Amino acid sequence: MISPRKSKSWMCVVGLMLAAGGGMKAQNAGTAVTAGPMPVDPQIVAALKQVSAERIQANIDKLVSFGTRSTISAQDDASIVAGRGIGAAREWIKAEFERYSKDCGGCLEVKTDSFTQQPADRIPQPTVITNVYAVLKGSDPENAKRIVLVTGHYDSRNSDTLNITDDAPGANDDGSGTAVSLECARVLSKMKFPATIVFLTVAGEEQGLNGSHHFAEMAKQQGWDVEAVLNNDIVGGDKSAEQDHAVVRVFSEGLPAAATDQDIRRIRSLGGENDSPSRELARYIYDVGGSYDAGAKPTLVFRLDRYLRGGDHYSFNQEGFAAVRFTEYREDFHHQHQNVRTENGIEYGDLSKFVDFDYVADVARLNAGTLASLASAPAPPANVHLLTKNLENDSTMTWDASPGGRATEYEILWRATTSPEWEYVQKVGVVTRATVKVSKDNVIFGVRAVDAQGHRSLPVVPSPEH
Repeated sequence: MISPRKSKSWMCVVGLMLAAGGGMKAQNAGTAVTAGPMPVDPQIVAALKQVSAERIQANIDKLVSFGTRSTISAQDDASIVAGRGIGAAREWIKAEFERYSKDCGGCLEVKTDSFTQQPADRIPQPTVITNVYAVLKGSDPENAKRIVLVTGHYDSRNSDTLNITDDAPGANDDGSGTAVSLECARVLSKMKFPATIVFLTVAGEEQGLNGSHHFAEMAKQQGWDVEAVLNNDIVGGDKSAEQDHAVVRVFSEGLPAAATDQDIRRIRSLGGENDSPSRELARYIYDVGGSYDAGAKPTLVFRLDRYLRGGDHYSFNQEGFAAVRFTEYREDFHHQHQNVRTENGIEYGDLSKFVDFDYVADVARLNAGTLASLASAPAPPANVHLLTKNLENDSTMTWDASPGGRATEYEILWRATTSPEWEYVQKVGVVTRATVKVSKDNVIFGVRAVDAQGHRSLPVVPSPEH
């Protein structure tokens, strides 16, 4: 895991090393600077202040009140009226999104994505699964095609995945993630962004990522330009004594799940195992955490997910989208996938009383800050290449202009091949070709677009052009 932020003393050591004439900056004196946090947008700061722990608590308590939200639980009209089961939860989430839309003058398009899942290991009979989502359409016609997305799963389970009789409160897993998606929608719907934001809640996660798989497949088939997916699953900050409430883990895949054999050979030959689009998204989240005081700082875990576990971000990874998972620092497994009970003095069950609602609010701020920053930024440059035709110590990169016309300059980033974070940045102006006096053999490069207000796109690692 990567620490939330490098210490000042470490940076001083690096500075002394560079001043002594070694390293990358000495090759490029006067043109590159140490990479740092992104500029702060006052409108985003104001929006993050509106995130409410009280509102989040009310939403999680409401989700718990449905008794069970098992994907295979009741969803008939009578159960919905009675307020029990996955159907009642679905209708309430939809009504919440519609209420937020009414508050912003109809700015959200509230939609459902329903399908029938055929029998499988955890689905004994054909079952209707419904994803509920709200779309905040981008204000710029060209950039509105770009989508950033936040999601959590609203289904729950107890000790037996097929048990729909006993309660499965699912306060943390994943009432917390659903509450993050809802709160981001409530807060960000009051703003306008050039790009589109989708606030998603999925079902079927506990049965096998069914809902997210269907949604990601739909997005791929319909040609959605999804730049980033933020999956929040178990972000309740369980109140165990060993919990660290100052950080939230961000998991990201290395070799992309959608990579072809040719892609994998190229990645291995270039040492690019640490530079999947999902890893660049994770680094972006890290920068947001350093710029905006969200409360919970992102700790990057360069791994797809935890051992023996999985999550909805993987469904999007499989379709080739950049997607990461947010999860609390230390999980208490007594409070996950357990029937509510007390045995030998130990309380089991995923109850609201174990959730730290202030922590969930901090995670929501980090998500909202990331969504707002990406939706405000220009599109990443396209077709980024590193020229490798000649033996030379300088490095030349080319790219196509950022689509959508919002970029006012471009920046080249680089870092040592062993560094988890971008270390240096050089502004190169409004160009589509630039040379830096840094050997391509020693570093990893990235190129990003920047707008007039300093909003940064996701960086793109160049492919070699022979």
